[in-house]
Amino acid sequence: MDLKRIFPLFSYVFHPIFISLYGTLFYFVVSQMYVYTSQFFLTIIQVSILTILLPISLYFLLLSLGYVKSFTEANLKQRKIPILIQAVLLFILLKFSASFTLLPELYYFFIGGFFSTLLAFIAVFLKFKVSLHMIGICSLTTFTYALCWHLEVPFISSIAFMIVSCGLVASSRLYMKSHTIIELIVGSCIGLISQMSFWYFWL
Repeated sequence: MDLKRIFPLFSYVFHPIFISLYGTLFYFVVSQMYVYTSQFFLTIIQVSILTILLPISLYFLLLSLGYVKSFTEANLKQRKIPILIQAVLLFILLKFSASFTLLPELYYFFIGGFFSTLLAFIAVFLKFKVSLHMIGICSLTTFTYALCWHLEVPFISSIAFMIVSCGLVASSRLYMKSHTIIELIVGSCIGLISQMSFWYFWL
């Protein structure tokens, strides 16, 4: 089994840019009995445009200008603009999306994502390369657990899968020499805390 091909796959599949969409899709899968089809499509379109399509378009612009060099790798200097862009887009999503009025669980998931993005941005100025991948996957895992608990649905396999995914993503980042163990640990803590901090408002 060629680890050089397998481990990088987890860095792409669980890239931070996809975490918002994964969380949104999981929310609708679990709570499908509570929402309308139109609301589902509207929310998915909004999330896809603001957290995936626009960031990817801006990524290629930054790539052409030489500000970034890789989709999964970036040094401290190259992180500033992409993280700032992500924070702005999340703010726009939270501020102007009417879909979240009736979806408090999803709203606070994105609030947590915005909060973790700000912490990652602060880390750049502190010259610390926190793992964005671990922030993303741990945020999603925490949200998955909380949502299953909140709605009282036995998605044990989903929670177990997410926990295993956390380990695989961490292993991938170590194997690719993208982060140190402390950077992975700090990223994991930010992902956990950014979600748990808002449990009071919706759990």
